[in-house]
Amino acid sequence: MTRGGDEDPRAARTRARLRAALLEECARRPLAEVGVAALVRRAGVARATFYVHYADLEALAVDACADVVREAVEALHAWRGRPDPVRAPAALAEFFASLAPHAALYRALLAPGGGGPLGRVLHRDLRAYSLRERERAGAADAPLVASAVAATFAGVLADWLHGLLQAAPAEIADQVWQLLVALHASR
Repeated sequence: MTRGGDEDPRAARTRARLRAALLEECARRPLAEVGVAALVRRAGVARATFYVHYADLEALAVDACADVVREAVEALHAWRGRPDPVRAPAALAEFFASLAPHAALYRALLAPGGGGPLGRVLHRDLRAYSLRERERAGAADAPLVASAVAATFAGVLADWLHGLLQAAPAEIADQVWQLLVALHASR
């Protein structure tokens, strides 16, 4: 998910152009209908250049959506002091509301239940963050709770994006927040 700070600026610009081109293409059609030829044309790079940076379109799509993972992790940890057990931090509701423009792409990469390539990245990064926080707090159950938090959030997010959970962004934010607070309090 993270992009290296020591990266060659030209490579970074090329990947940024490819990510932007993919998001533009996916705004017009589903990921399954996007071809490398149209993508590189839109990005203004050679086909070979695409393959220097990405193994396939799915790898590019996960990279293009990696910011949503970072935003989710930040939104879940956007509170200070004692968390409100009922109301989610405003950042979490804003996160859910921000997903609409690229929801179809997220659905293509995040399977119901939280699986899929984007789900794996989300689970990995959220678990790592949660584990660090739990270990800093000295919680003996840090690995268990970190896994439960990551799985719960990824599963709820995916199911909501796929329409298996019906709620407005603010409602789903409060609902998942209540689950996560309960997980932290249960141990």
